[in-house]
Amino acid sequence: MAPNVLGRALVTAKWLSEAVRAGRVGTSLRVLDASWYPPQKRNARQEFKERHIPGASFFDIEECRDQSSPYDFMLPSESHFADYVGHLGVSNDTHVVVYDGDELGTFYAPRAWWMFRAFGHKEVSVLNGGFKNWVKEGHPVTAEVSQPAPAVFKAKLNTTLLKTFEEMMQNVGSLRFQVVDSRPEGRFRGTELDQGLESGHIPGAVNIPFHSFLTETGHEKSIEEIQQIFREKKVDLSKPLTATCRKGVTACHIALAAYLCGKRDVAVYDGSWSEWFHRAPPHYKVSELKRNKA
Repeated sequence: MAPNVLGRALVTAKWLSEAVRAGRVGTSLRVLDASWYPPQKRNARQEFKERHIPGASFFDIEECRDQSSPYDFMLPSESHFADYVGHLGVSNDTHVVVYDGDELGTFYAPRAWWMFRAFGHKEVSVLNGGFKNWVKEGHPVTAEVSQPAPAVFKAKLNTTLLKTFEEMMQNVGSLRFQVVDSRPEGRFRGTELDQGLESGHIPGAVNIPFHSFLTETGHEKSIEEIQQIFREKKVDLSKPLTATCRKGVTACHIALAAYLCGKRDVAVYDGSWSEWFHRAPPHYKVSELKRNKA
């Protein structure tokens, strides 16, 4: 499929390194490090200060979210997002490339990619292979922090890319759209705790762990391999599809994978299992553990 059809959803380290070397990082091209790690394990902001892609800015997912919500990483308001990315030098005409430093290759970058798309931005790409492979391939890194000139970004939420708790509840009965859950199989089935929560899944959901779409090196699998994964799980990319996970992060890997296959309209259930566990009635939480106890 031609790159322009996909809207450059992925860029290679080679492409980005050539852009960096040519001095193209600026008003028309911004690079954002969207890393996040559990605080007890790694410090994303500190690691960014120590080394990052030249010209990159730090996209703090802790700051760019709805901080009034009881659930992690919920989308901020249009004005909050617009102000935040505007201060990073991103305008509506900027090509944004996002990456993260996760050991898998990519973890949080698809969430940032989806956030930009949810607020109406089309020119946004994920660095294929992430910072891990950028370093492995010998591309330049720096500790120098750039200060991009502020830009004006106008955000307009595209509600077709977002699903609410109420819409997910209605779908349990109507089955108007397919639901794919990107969490590990044990958490989906309910046989292991999900970050302290009892686990399980939304009735009717299909499980495709997000790392299924990544190669051993941390790059995105080929379009043919991705299509085969969806086919094996009987997910029809010609029909409506919503992705879910623990807190709306790895669900965005489903949206990205489908996008690479030409499906641009995958919605993400922002609250995901964090919200569903607390709000849905017990019989709407499918768990093998509960059945085994019965």
